Amino acid sequence: MHASGYLRPEIEMMNYQDLEALIDERIRYTVHYAAENSPFYKKFFREHNFSPDDITSHEDLLELPVINGQVIRENQPPVSPDFMMKSMDWKKIYTIHETSGTSGTPKSFFLSWDDWKRYAEKYARIFVSQGFGPGDRMIICASYGMNVGANTMTLAARDVGMSVIPTGKCTFPIRLIQSYRPTGIVGSVFKFIRLARRMKAEGIDPRSSSLERLIIGGESFADESRKYVQELYDCEVYNSYGSTEGTMCGECKAVSGLHVPEDIVHLDIHDPRHQKFLPDGEEGHIVLTTLLKPGEKCGSLLINYDTDDTTKVISRNRCPCGRTHMRIQNPWRESETIQIFEVPINRIDIERAVFQPENLPSLTGEYEAFVYGDEENEITLRISVEAEDKDACSVHDITDSISGTILKEKSELQGSYDDGIFKILVHITGPGELELHQVRGRPKRLIDRR
Repeated sequence: MHASGYLRPEIEMMNYQDLEALIDERIRYTVHYAAENSPFYKKFFREHNFSPDDITSHEDLLELPVINGQVIRENQPPVSPDFMMKSMDWKKIYTIHETSGTSGTPKSFFLSWDDWKRYAEKYARIFVSQGFGPGDRMIICASYGMNVGANTMTLAARDVGMSVIPTGKCTFPIRLIQSYRPTGIVGSVFKFIRLARRMKAEGIDPRSSSLERLIIGGESFADESRKYVQELYDCEVYNSYGSTEGTMCGECKAVSGLHVPEDIVHLDIHDPRHQKFLPDGEEGHIVLTTLLKPGEKCGSLLINYDTDDTTKVISRNRCPCGRTHMRIQNPWRESETIQIFEVPINRIDIERAVFQPENLPSLTGEYEAFVYGDEENEITLRISVEAEDKDACSVHDITDSISGTILKEKSELQGSYDDGIFKILVHITGPGELELHQVRGRPKRLIDRR
């Protein structure tokens, strides 16, 4: 690990008043850069009657309209003849990237080498804050492709001084763990659960392996599932959150929220329903703004961009780790939320119920949930869970545990449940029998079939 425990101590531990001044300086430069170089923002400022000179601080951003992914799609082919969000000449674009496209046409992003250095620094700071340093060996179980995550982490490893084993998938041969003795893996909750199962099948106890830290990236998760993975491997499990759009936040060793690199990306919380920004402590959508250091160039930048992910600001006070950058709650995807009698239920609510400690001796942790019915009559939430030996499970006990947890967390549904118009059915399957096992890629675990 770096001797100081920080990658950039002068930035990460900066007095918050000085950090705010730095943020404001970068906002002014970024807004002017956008107005001069981005076809979209040239038009944006003109149409909304704003001059770049009007934006002098982060508070001024709150006066600007919020844009979303649909706006990006409407300003690129095939809807637009050109990429209006691109803010640099083609000759200076280093790489081209796309989002996954799970919620529509993939959004296009263009990165300069300056962008790559900024992205890599965000991840490098996260890794150092989690205890990684020279001599560490990390397996990266994230896809190397049009998404930026795996490539960014690989570049960040160079700045940290650690080695990368770029498998790209978590189905790598177990011999890699035996031969290279990695100290960390980046993956997802379910990749780690399946990997532990494979290790045990080959006679390796995950708790006695070389692994010291696991990083959950690319998905939200319940605290209960984190604890389960910690017990499987007997090591620390940290959270990181990132996106192609440029948000890269991560937990430090204090595990007291995800640090936002505020000198590189500005984050506000917005309530899209009431079209207003929210104070610290209230949940809403993450709205981000790219921050450029004066003189830097950028292939694609965003101002007041609604990520469609939900979180809240936990604290702006100095963290026990010494860092002063704000901390946010583990974000969750709005696209993974459904409404049952106007009560929002997220995939994480289902996961929390499945991963209750009393269930895990019987279950593998794999699950999927489906919603049937309509608001006029009755709604059924059917949750299928996987067990190594389904005949040895108590359906009654597991149903009581899952139903009880959901109704405790979503007490607004208790009346509908008591009246029989909201039902929770639990189905137990054997290994590999869930529908999601037949789906390629990352499957949805909460599906509305109404």
